[in-house]
Amino acid sequence: MLTLEVVPERSIGCPQWEFRMGMHFSHAVAIIQSQVGIIKGVQVFYNDKKPLEVDLVINLPQDGIRLFFDPVSQRLKIIEIYAMKLVKLLYCGLPFNSPEVLPSLEQIEHSFGATHPGVYDSEKQLFMLNFRGISFYFPVDSKYQTGSSPNLGSLKFSPGNSPLVSRIAIFCGSNVDQAYAPEMPLICYHGQMYLQKAEVLRGDGYTKGLEVHLVCGGIKLAATSHRLIDAVKLEFKRQVLLGHSTQDISTALGAPSKVFYKSEDKMRIHSPNANRKISANRSDYFFNYFSLGMDVLFDATTHLAKKFVLHTNYPGHYNFNMYARCELELTLAQGATVTAYSCWDDVCKQLTPSDRPVVLNRAHSSNTTNPFGSTLCYGYQDIVFEVMPNNYLASVSVYGDGRPHEKETESA
Repeated sequence: MLTLEVVPERSIGCPQWEFRMGMHFSHAVAIIQSQVGIIKGVQVFYNDKKPLEVDLVINLPQDGIRLFFDPVSQRLKIIEIYAMKLVKLLYCGLPFNSPEVLPSLEQIEHSFGATHPGVYDSEKQLFMLNFRGISFYFPVDSKYQTGSSPNLGSLKFSPGNSPLVSRIAIFCGSNVDQAYAPEMPLICYHGQMYLQKAEVLRGDGYTKGLEVHLVCGGIKLAATSHRLIDAVKLEFKRQVLLGHSTQDISTALGAPSKVFYKSEDKMRIHSPNANRKISANRSDYFFNYFSLGMDVLFDATTHLAKKFVLHTNYPGHYNFNMYARCELELTLAQGATVTAYSCWDDVCKQLTPSDRPVVLNRAHSSNTTNPFGSTLCYGYQDIVFEVMPNNYLASVSVYGDGRPHEKETESA
């Protein structure tokens, strides 16, 4: 049984870890993975057809906890404890729910202090006691209601028959129905940079590169003693261009999370036979920036950037939870604007992509089964759109050397 400290409007956790409001979905998954053998039986729920309308949910059925994540920002907005007998809960270091301490109405009032009168829902037969950032739900039979006003004063209980908490909700907002996901707290940055927006820089029919709006955690020092007095959020912009060297990219974005070498290039079969033999002796490689939601592909010979891959991190995709969502913004000459939330049908109304897509079916070398199925890749100028079966974009790739095409140069 987990023993967790409850902090209204903020978190539940223990000295080793905590689920904190505003944390990214991937951070919660990392915590669960670090507690193998302690946290068991994890379930993830999402709506494949409406991924931007229905919350992402992590359910821990053996611990009686559900985590609700905003479907757009993918940050934690509600923590629900729905099976009180499966977990021990503390507030300010003192237990208010455990095998020895029952979470009765009197116990909650004693532990959390005075609050506004609760509300009784006669239809659901549920009494709700609300504090700032936390709500307690008590199942109460309508026979205990003696007055017409639906509050605590209208409920009468015989001695020893006080109702027990059946569910707890921790949230940010005035009430649980208006809960929202706050900004990611600085404690969750863990020394990583995160992306606020990635603007695709375009020329006349070609891509130059990206302007990225970045954010990271920093420290604020006292002016005289240079002692740490506070943690602060730092925001800045950088440009990364096609044709930039590895040093240029690393200077702008920092060291990558991982370097991946293309040991098997499936597109090599389309190259002339001579080029195929030459390319077999070298390998292009990616700089993977997981917290930024992007990859940078470098040429094996020149070591210059020749492709940016921007990931949208939708559930139901093979790479889900590997990358944070890249908040991309691509404006084309026709005035069409493509974002991470664009539907492919809407994009096609504003531009004319390639007629015949390429079918992409990802599979791991040790497990050839992909439960999410294949995606379709459509080309437009020097852009590739990867489209999921639900009509949303899985990724947008831009490629080239950052210069106008030869035909454009000759006509100029």
